[in-house]
Amino acid sequence: MSQGFAPFYDVNRTYEDNYLQGPFGAFAEALKNDSAQPARLQLSGQGEDVLGFHVNLPFGIPAGPLLNERFTTAAFRMGFDLAVYKTVRSRAWGCNAFPNVLAVHPKRADGSLVPGSAELDEGVLADTRFELPISISNSFGVPSRDPDEWQPDMEKAIAAAGEDQLLVPSFQGSRVEGMDRKAYIADHVTTAHLVTETGAGLMEMNTSCPNEGHNRLLCHDPHLVGEITEAVKNEIGDRPLIVKLAYIPDDADLETMVAETVGHGTVQGFSTINTISARLVDANGNQALPGAGRERSGVCGNAIRGAGLDMVGRLSAIREKLGLDFAIVGVGGVVSPDDYRAYRKAGANAVMSATGAMWNANLAHEIKDEIKVTRR
Repeated sequence: MSQGFAPFYDVNRTYEDNYLQGPFGAFAEALKNDSAQPARLQLSGQGEDVLGFHVNLPFGIPAGPLLNERFTTAAFRMGFDLAVYKTVRSRAWGCNAFPNVLAVHPKRADGSLVPGSAELDEGVLADTRFELPISISNSFGVPSRDPDEWQPDMEKAIAAAGEDQLLVPSFQGSRVEGMDRKAYIADHVTTAHLVTETGAGLMEMNTSCPNEGHNRLLCHDPHLVGEITEAVKNEIGDRPLIVKLAYIPDDADLETMVAETVGHGTVQGFSTINTISARLVDANGNQALPGAGRERSGVCGNAIRGAGLDMVGRLSAIREKLGLDFAIVGVGGVVSPDDYRAYRKAGANAVMSATGAMWNANLAHEIKDEIKVTRR
């Protein structure tokens, strides 16, 4: 691997091993220090408000690689002031077969994937040659522990946040065989209630993973998202609700999503994007990830930065056009301080990095160091 240290999520171990033994690398070292925030870099100044919560810098790690309290606490100690606790469910849910993470190599010279391009269907090379700037597969299937396990762990994670840091729980509903629309909505409400019992002050609802079946995303049905968020908001009260979105190519569809949620007062922010779906193939053109239903995978990291910035810019334009007040959390391909600045310039109120942070645990420090230099 072309990297200076081990990623805090070890891609050569199973998800279960990472959950029980992780985090690794610099995150593991951060946990060895008994101080609450031993490696935290504090910016001078007033900080910023994100959805009514004060944070030192609105930068952190989104839903996915922070599997439990050990991971989120390590993130706080490494200076990430926003940490999203991996998406939880109302019931235990298994993980896709190992491997889950492969290196992805788009054909374009800049390493990007373009939504709607032929390459996504023709096949993108995926293997174990992890190189910087990094792009990877994200093929986990949204696993979850049982609430009896994740609730006390999430409560501990919330308590471990330092001053001007914020733990954001992520959740989603679980569609099972025979479940009708009403029961599916009710499962979201049940899970949201379980999150409130941990003392969470806000939460994020994941609509950007294949919760509707293989390669089918809830966020592609804005009317159903509107129904669900209304029911969830009735359950969680004044707690801010964020909706995690995948890439939505059509402006009219994106505006409908905003109207069905923010327009009805049920959603206070969007986090976007999660991944871009692509057919992943090995060097022989065969399916790269093992198992049925895994011909395609979400791709994250460097390859999706352009799409993420595009979504943030379009959401910002819709926010201005409709005169609505909602937060935008920019996610996708943030691997450097320049990327953080680009997302803020595009209209993001906060920025998060998953893949970039996995391979560079010092990313928050680097961004804060650069901000301190520009403020002099």
